[in-house]
Amino acid sequence: MTEIENSKLEKLKKFFIESGSAAIAFSGGVDSTFLAKVAHQVLGDKMIAITLVANSFPKRERNDAIDFCKKEGIPQLEIEYDELSVPGFKENPVDRCYLCKKELFKMVKSAAKERGISVVCEGSNMDDTGDYRPGLRAIKEMGVKSPLQYAELTKQEIRNLSKEYNLPTWDKPSLACLATRFVYGETITKEKLIMVGKAEQLLVDLGFRQMRVRLHGTMARIELLPEDFAKFMQEEIRTKVAEEFKSYGFSYVTLDIQGFRSGSMNYLLK
Repeated sequence: MTEIENSKLEKLKKFFIESGSAAIAFSGGVDSTFLAKVAHQVLGDKMIAITLVANSFPKRERNDAIDFCKKEGIPQLEIEYDELSVPGFKENPVDRCYLCKKELFKMVKSAAKERGISVVCEGSNMDDTGDYRPGLRAIKEMGVKSPLQYAELTKQEIRNLSKEYNLPTWDKPSLACLATRFVYGETITKEKLIMVGKAEQLLVDLGFRQMRVRLHGTMARIELLPEDFAKFMQEEIRTKVAEEFKSYGFSYVTLDIQGFRSGSMNYLLK
C-alpha cells in the first residue's frame, strides 16, 4: 500500500466514522465490495449492504454478492426491483440510467430509513466522472453519498487496496448492468435481457473474463480483450458460441475487432 493509498483509505474510514451508520448499495462488484468491506470494518452492525435483485442483474453476480456477505458477516438485505416497470426505461432513452437509478435509490433510501440509517452510499469512484453517466445526476438529486469519490480513490487504487484486504474482487472484471448492452432506442424486454445474460454466461463458462455481448436487433456483437481473439477463433469455441447464441434467439453472431470497450454504446452520442 502506497502512502497516498493509505491516506485515501484513512479519509474513507473517517467518512464512515463521522456518518455513524450507513447503507451501501451493494452489487458485488469491485467498488461496492471494497466500500462494504471498509464500512463494515468501521461500523460493524451499524451498516447494511442492500442489493437490488433486478432483471438486468446477472444471477452469477447476485450469488457472488450473497456469498461475500455471508463470508464477511456483513448484514445484507435483498430487494426485488422490476426496472422494466419504471416509466420510460423499456424505451431505452439516452437517460435510461438516470430513470433507473432514481427509482432504485428511492427503494434503497426507504429501506435504510426503516432501519434508522440516514446515510445511503454508492460506489462511484474518481474514474466514473469521465464517461457519459446520467445515473450520477440521479445520485446527486437523491442525496446519495459517493464515499470513494469523497476519498478521491481511483479504480486502480481500489483494486490495489482490495488486494491488501484479500478481497476476491481485487482483479474482478469491470461490470455494468445488462441494460447497457442495448443500443439506445432498442426496446428492452425481459426476453432480450435473458438472451444477453445467457450469452455472457456462456462466454464466462468458456473462460473469457472481460467481455460484453452487445445487442443490435437480433445481432450479437461480442467484445473481447484483443489477446482473447485467438482463443475465441478456435473452431470448437467459435462453433459452439455461434450455435448456442442462435439457440438463445440471435440471428447473427459477430466479433468486434476493436475489442472490449467500457461504455461503447455511448460512441454515437459523441
